[in-house]
Amino acid sequence: MSTESSLPHDPLSVKLPLDKELVLKVIPMPADCNANGDIFGGWVMAQVDLAGSVIPARYAEGRMATVAVNEFIFKQPVRVGDILSFYSELTRIGRTSMTVKVEVYAERFHSQGRYIKVTEASVTYVAIDDAGQPRPVPPSSLPRPQ
Repeated sequence: MSTESSLPHDPLSVKLPLDKELVLKVIPMPADCNANGDIFGGWVMAQVDLAGSVIPARYAEGRMATVAVNEFIFKQPVRVGDILSFYSELTRIGRTSMTVKVEVYAERFHSQGRYIKVTEASVTYVAIDDAGQPRPVPPSSLPRPQ
C-alpha cells in the first residue's frame, strides 16, 4: 500500500509547481518560533529574500540589493519541523532591476509528501556597483529572444 493513499486527505494539499525553479529547502527550528508556537513571519521573510535572490544573481553578475517587497502574503502558518520548499521565477527584467515571484510550500512534519502553499511574494532586486549605486544589468547575461 502506498504511503500517499494512507495519509488523511488535506483539502489544502496542492501539487508543487513545474514551471518554477526550486531554489531553497529549509526546516524551521524551535528558535525560529513566536509565543504561539508558529514560526516568526520575519524569519519566513528573510528566507524568501534569500530564495528570491538566487535567480537574479545569475543576471546581475555582481553585487545586488533588495529594493522592494512588492507583495507578501502569508496564506498558512509555518510550524517547527515543516519542510519548506521555495520556488522562484523571474517575472521582470528592467534596465537595473529584476523582479521575482517566490512561492513557499510546506510539508507538515506528520504528513510528508503532501504540500500546502504557505506564502507567496514578489520581490525586486537591483544590480549595484561597488559604491552601492544602481548599475545596468549586463546585456550579455539577459535571455535571448527565441
